[in-house]
Amino acid sequence: MESATIAETSLLSNQSSESCAPAETAIENQLFGCFYMVVFILALGSNSLALWIFSRQRGAFCPANIFLVHLAVADLSYVVILPLRATYHFTGGHWPLGEVPCRLVGFLFYVNMYASLYFLACVAGDRYLAVVHAVRSMKLRQGRYAHIISFSLWVLVTLSMAPLLVTHQTVQVDNTTVCLQLYREKVSHKALVSLAVAFTPPFLVTLSCYLLIIRSLHRGSRLEPALKLRALRTIGAVILIYMVCFLPYHLSRVTFILGYNDPDISCQTRRALSMANRLTSSLTCMNGAMDPLVYLFGAEKFRSTLKRLFCKDKTGMIGATSGDLKGTHESSLSAKSEF
Repeated sequence: MESATIAETSLLSNQSSESCAPAETAIENQLFGCFYMVVFILALGSNSLALWIFSRQRGAFCPANIFLVHLAVADLSYVVILPLRATYHFTGGHWPLGEVPCRLVGFLFYVNMYASLYFLACVAGDRYLAVVHAVRSMKLRQGRYAHIISFSLWVLVTLSMAPLLVTHQTVQVDNTTVCLQLYREKVSHKALVSLAVAFTPPFLVTLSCYLLIIRSLHRGSRLEPALKLRALRTIGAVILIYMVCFLPYHLSRVTFILGYNDPDISCQTRRALSMANRLTSSLTCMNGAMDPLVYLFGAEKFRSTLKRLFCKDKTGMIGATSGDLKGTHESSLSAKSEF
């Protein structure tokens, strides 16, 4: 533990003492802080509403909805610590909250990100089976299997990130407390391998499944045109989340790890790498505000319930009717019944 702390402190001190080390300006800190608070409000409200709607649905859950519920839980687990990230920026790049909150910020950051990635991959796999192999996959696509997969993923991701909870994560630099989990993660080839192992499998699964779904839809699926459009919108929402939240961060981290400590790199390039690392790290929290798009396009009952909540029907009632909130028995897990 001591050697790891000394190594991290040395690394951070070396970066801080360099003449070209980037400084976080007051404007930058205010923008980042406000950004985190806006995302906190949007993500907390939308995911809490999603969990409430899903909890009101009685009966058997289809696998897709089970994965979406766990996705909402993953989002909320990270959303709750966004005010702590905002505090770091509002105090001018100083971490006043102590060691344990710093560890929690890093732990929940990675748990949320990779749990979200894997649950989105599960949704993609379920969509692929529902569209391309609707009949043959009926026995496989059952709620109990989705629950087993979901809890297994939680255990896997939590155990993988658990070392962050027992590793010292704060250091003193120029009379300022720095939380290493805020844009100062270790730069090492081991970290590079960890990024590749954690990100590549769910990304490839998601991309492959959606490409196969698109091919099936274009070749002539039995889905009605309106249902095909919903399927494509769901795919588009997930791809958008990857393009905005996850892919930029991982590409930036790989570039940062490979290039930052290169002795031949210029100061201007080093500043650009640091800025890109901070910016893409902040963008990852956007998935909490964007995941409700997947609920909207991918869960029919979620969409119909929202219409009942926010639109008056002809009888003048506001809110979800019992017919919408009551889940139907998914005896036929066909693509049509879920899109």
